[in-house]
Amino acid sequence: MSGLQNPIFHDESKARKWLEAQIWPDGPVCPHCGSYEPTALKGKAHRPGLYQCNEKECRQQFTVTVGTLFERSKIPLGKWLMATYLLSASKKGMSTRQLSRMLGVSVKSSWFMMHRIREAMREGKAGPLGGQNKVVEADETYIGGKAKNRAFGPPPKNEAVVALVERDGSVRSFHVESVNAKTLRPILVAQIDRASFLMTDESAVYTKTGREFKGHGTVNHSIKKYVRGNFYHSNTVENYFSILKRGINGNYQWVSAKHLKRYLGEFDFRYNTRDVTDFERTAIAAKGIQGKRLTYRRPDIGANV
Repeated sequence: MSGLQNPIFHDESKARKWLEAQIWPDGPVCPHCGSYEPTALKGKAHRPGLYQCNEKECRQQFTVTVGTLFERSKIPLGKWLMATYLLSASKKGMSTRQLSRMLGVSVKSSWFMMHRIREAMREGKAGPLGGQNKVVEADETYIGGKAKNRAFGPPPKNEAVVALVERDGSVRSFHVESVNAKTLRPILVAQIDRASFLMTDESAVYTKTGREFKGHGTVNHSIKKYVRGNFYHSNTVENYFSILKRGINGNYQWVSAKHLKRYLGEFDFRYNTRDVTDFERTAIAAKGIQGKRLTYRRPDIGANV
C-alpha cells in the first residue's frame, strides 16, 4: 500500500485515533491541568474525540489538538497528517504550491501549515554533540541568491548558516548574523562536548576555540585539499549542506531571514531521522506538535488569531 493511501489521511476518525495514540500513549491527559482521568463525552451533541476533565478545579473540555500546533484549525486533521507525511518524506522539501495542489487547500493555508509542521520538527534542548572518541565537524555556508542570476537589481542579502555534524550522528544548524570567532564560539562550546575532536576547514575563526576541545583538525580547502588520511575531512557537513542547498535553491528558491531557522529545523529533522521509515518519521513529527502554538497575526487589527 502506498504511503498516501493510509486510512489516517482519508478518514477523520482514524486520523484522530492515530494522533491520540501518538500524543497520549498512556491514555488521554488534560492539557489544562495534567489530569489523567478525563471523561469521554459521547452524547449526540458532542463532537467525536471530546473529553472533559474530572478535576473540580478544572472541568474543562478538550480534544487531542488542544495545546498543540493544530489547535483551532479548520483544516481536516487527515490533511494535516498528510502534509506532515509529505514534508517528512521529501528529502529536499516540498514547495508550498505543490503541497497546496496535493491537499486541495489554498496556497496561504498550505504556507501556514508548512510553517507549523516545521515548528513541530524543530528539536528542543538536547545534550551536546560528540563526546569521548567522537568527531564533530563544523562549517559554515551562505543561503541566498547570486548576482549573476539577477536580471535587475541587487541580489538579496546572503544569510550565514553554521552546521555542526557528529560523524555517524546528528546535525544541528544555526542561522547567525555573521561568521566570526565572536559569534561562533558560544555555539561551539554550548553544542559540542569538550571531549570531542573538532574538525573544520582552515578558517581562522575556529583556531582559538579549537584549543578548548580534546583535539582540533583542519583541512585546507583553499589548496583543493579535502581529505588527509581518511580522518581529516569535513565531508560529512559538506554533504549536509549539499542537501540543504538543493532543497532551498531548488524547491523553496528563496527563504527569508525571519523564517530561516524553521527551514533549518526541517532539514535537520530529516537528517537526524534518516535511519527510520517515512511513516515513523511522521509519527515523530506528530509528537512535536505538543505544547507549541504558532498563530497568524492579522496586520489589520494587530492581534493573533
